[in-house]
Amino acid sequence: MQIVEKSAEGLSRVYGVTFAASLIATRTDAKIAELAPQLNIKGFRKGKVPVVHVKRMYGKSILGELLNELVQEGIEGTVSSNGIRAASQPDVKNLGNLADVMDGKADLTFDVELDIMPDFTPADLQSLSVTRPVAEATEAEIDEALAEIAKQSQSFEVKKGKAANGDAVVCNFVGKIDGVEFDGGKADGSTVVLGSNTYIPGFEEQLVGVKAGDEKVLNVTFPVEYGVATLAGKAATFDVTVVEVKKPVETKIDDDLAKNIGLSDLATLKDAIKKNIEDQLAQLSRQKAKRSLLDALDATHSFELPPKMLAAEFEAIWAQVTQDKAAGNEDPEDAGKSEDELKAEYTKIAERRVRLGLVLAELGRVNGVEVKDEEVARAIQAEASRYPGQERQVYEFFQKNPNAVASLRAPLYEEKVVDFVLQMAKVTDVTVTRAELESEDEVAPAAEAKPAKKAPAKAKAKKEAAPAEEAPAEAAAEEKPAPKKKAPAKKKAD
Repeated sequence: MQIVEKSAEGLSRVYGVTFAASLIATRTDAKIAELAPQLNIKGFRKGKVPVVHVKRMYGKSILGELLNELVQEGIEGTVSSNGIRAASQPDVKNLGNLADVMDGKADLTFDVELDIMPDFTPADLQSLSVTRPVAEATEAEIDEALAEIAKQSQSFEVKKGKAANGDAVVCNFVGKIDGVEFDGGKADGSTVVLGSNTYIPGFEEQLVGVKAGDEKVLNVTFPVEYGVATLAGKAATFDVTVVEVKKPVETKIDDDLAKNIGLSDLATLKDAIKKNIEDQLAQLSRQKAKRSLLDALDATHSFELPPKMLAAEFEAIWAQVTQDKAAGNEDPEDAGKSEDELKAEYTKIAERRVRLGLVLAELGRVNGVEVKDEEVARAIQAEASRYPGQERQVYEFFQKNPNAVASLRAPLYEEKVVDFVLQMAKVTDVTVTRAELESEDEVAPAAEAKPAKKAPAKAKAKKEAAPAEEAPAEAAAEEKPAPKKKAPAKKKAD
């Protein structure tokens, strides 16, 4: 194999690769000789098929497979022999006349085009200054959360008389369309809290004023966007028999409330709420610190960007912008701007993402930051948990798709690099209110790129200060959700 550098412009490289026809013939004969003893062809004993016969029958297909192998060898040889770090997937161009190559009349020639990684020295991490806003959980926030838990833990007691808004009506009902009962429209002992807007429009309203023992026919219309296609937009009736009417009972914020949701006492409940709030604030604080860090890294690094990587990033962003615009979700700040203006703006976004991605990747490389297999396994497990009953299929999907695993590994790697840099940088904590911590910056930097495999960028990232992170875990003290009612009688969940 002969490799010659044909072009070197900036970070773009073009290499010419040649495999001599004599080498191809030798490699082909070697493959045929290796294959012949394994063949079982009619008229010959196994392992005794003449090489000439094998070549006549399978020579072309064997040669075709060999040429594919040689192209891959050429790509790998180009990278290794020149000691380069590829920044893009190498492209094979200008492949020679394969017909002549197959006939042994010509050498196999082709070009390998690729971008190389820029050579730059990462900034001294200890010289970076990062501002981290922090906020504390207040008693007012804890009291507000307690009040919400008490509201969600609302209990009822039987009342005499007619039902009013806020009361709970226990009833049996049968839903019908054109007088015919439909699937899922029947329930016994269902509890309907009037004014909760849990059921389809008109259902709860028509139960105001009923009392135990009443029978009533409700006339309703399913929403056009209702999740069950056979019911969407249809007029229906519900034959309702009222079992009993209950009134709400004030829920006291005390030890009993805590015990009702599985905790020992009110103090433990408050501690759980405080811990949850602190976790949320810590996540918000880290997001802001990460933004400050990325701004600092962006300001302290300037180097040439790999053209192919930059083009791919821009194309991903622009595709999302175009898709959003077609769907009527255009960013308001983009309205009225020409395509050239928008492309110039989003090119800047792509440049920042690629630059930050390369900086984070290099910082991770030189400092030995790694994502362990067990960390990826936990991420896959977390992903599988999002699909109850389909966990096995999710695991199999990741086993068969290395790129999917890489898409999980990339954000893990980025966060580990960010954590490492935050430990090394000069981080100044500034106490702020929760409102200030939750507010968006007036001038928000573009969202960063992933250091490895990047997901398509969302257009709105241009205006966001940082990419969306995982939502904070819900409070351990939060009450379990109430049992679901029959789906057709309820509003379709968003």
